[in-house]
Amino acid sequence: MIYKLFRTPEWNALQADGTTLGAPVDVDDGYIHFSTAAQVAETAAKHFAGVEGLWLAAVEEAAVRDNLRWEVSRGGAEFPHLYAPLRHDQVAWAKPLPLDEDGHHVFPDDLE
Repeated sequence: MIYKLFRTPEWNALQADGTTLGAPVDVDDGYIHFSTAAQVAETAAKHFAGVEGLWLAAVEEAAVRDNLRWEVSRGGAEFPHLYAPLRHDQVAWAKPLPLDEDGHHVFPDDLE
């Protein structure tokens, strides 16, 4: 499973349109940024600190494998990058990420 963080307007647009090229940073970079379960909390802290209305979308790697590349990024770690639009039907599930009292996003316990 790989994970994409969406702001509420981006998540709503994916649901309405059926596909997305991602957030503006994804469009600028030419691919959709994903994270693994081990990486996603740090991604949220680094790029979405204190952002309310964040959504965590889970995608089975097999659903996007043909257009997925694992590339070195933050700290020398490999991150999954999708070089194609993401379709809504490729999202296995999505959950809101509320903020705790300290302003950190609360992730589901069962990320794999």
